[in-house]
Amino acid sequence: MTEPEHGRRDGYGIEALNVWCGLASITVPELFRGRGLDPARIDNLMMTRRSIGLPFEDPVTNAVNAARPIVDALAPEERARIEILVTSTESGVDYSKSVSSYVHEYLGLSRNCRMIEVKQACFGATAAVQTAVGYLASGISPGAKALIIATDVAVVDERAEYSEPAAGHGAAAVLLSDTPRVMAMDLGAFGNYSYETLDSARPSPRFDIADVDRSLFAYLDCLSNSYADYAGRVEGADLATTFDHLVMHTPFAGLVKAAHRKLMRDAGGPAADLQDDFARRVAPSLRYPALVGNLCSGSVYLALAALLDSGAVTAPGRVGIFSYGSGCSSEFFSGVVDAESAATVSAMNIAAHLENRAQITFAEYTDLLEENLKCLVPVQDRTVGSGPWDAIAQRAGGRKEMLTFTGVRNWHRQYEWR
Repeated sequence: MTEPEHGRRDGYGIEALNVWCGLASITVPELFRGRGLDPARIDNLMMTRRSIGLPFEDPVTNAVNAARPIVDALAPEERARIEILVTSTESGVDYSKSVSSYVHEYLGLSRNCRMIEVKQACFGATAAVQTAVGYLASGISPGAKALIIATDVAVVDERAEYSEPAAGHGAAAVLLSDTPRVMAMDLGAFGNYSYETLDSARPSPRFDIADVDRSLFAYLDCLSNSYADYAGRVEGADLATTFDHLVMHTPFAGLVKAAHRKLMRDAGGPAADLQDDFARRVAPSLRYPALVGNLCSGSVYLALAALLDSGAVTAPGRVGIFSYGSGCSSEFFSGVVDAESAATVSAMNIAAHLENRAQITFAEYTDLLEENLKCLVPVQDRTVGSGPWDAIAQRAGGRKEMLTFTGVRNWHRQYEWR
């Protein structure tokens, strides 16, 4: 296909986008000091804070709390047109029962709705987004909508070493339809690159493993090759001129800076222009990831939200998006955004939510860890009662009613609004 028309915003794509990143956070310097990590490496992360889950926050509550403002804004007849609900998560709570079944219940969605949970590390949500857009664009159900929610919790502790400060917590909710107020997808404009490798994994509900060097090289390899596949499919695509903005999966912002440098050099861009190009086209997307950490498959949509909330989007422009998941699978795709996109995301008040998180000390963080590491472990009965985390929650500003995890009864997870 030829390069899509610049500024075109009809068709199919993202109608609404929101993120939820919990009630608490810790500064990266505080975590480095507490763990005795080398402070000289903080600048490599390009992070200032990371979100911390409390024991009553889990993949279900994160998903529901991210999607609820989107769903509540729909008229009843629009809500009934959500025909597909997909939860993308590395933090599944059962080998059979999906997170989406709980999410469907607490969002009050129609029973005439497909539900599914997908897993492909940090690529899962994009795989679901692209599949759902294909369904909508097929025209077999005119006016249908799809809700994709990437939701995860961090299960890292001191064993993760320098990966611990970069771990995130939360969810990103993406509503897709034929009214793409946030981003109109360039249908058919994509590039994929995937292969088997063990760069990171979660072999237990209590911890992750990561081969940092292998993961870095796999990420960069997939970026180069997925963009090459995109350029091979889209006639006239040019990295320097086709895209007004670039958004990438962001395990930590420092990796994205290195990735941009490699991609531009591969494309033959002048080395002298790299810093200015990064500041103009990439840096606006890194503000929220630098305050949250890695949201796994929600990471790239957190970065998209950051771009749209940055003030950099005031006119129609094309966004090049790179999504990567360990193991590994990746995609480079694109879409068109404009001032309406920025206004639609701004209405979600994401910046205020992140600012209102309670800032905790390292001692409070370590006190939370053991309870948090129980979050995904299957048990027949468990109660998540009150504890020091309640006082932390009270310090969070701007709180509204939210879904909370209260425990497990005869293997069935229990939730309540509070």
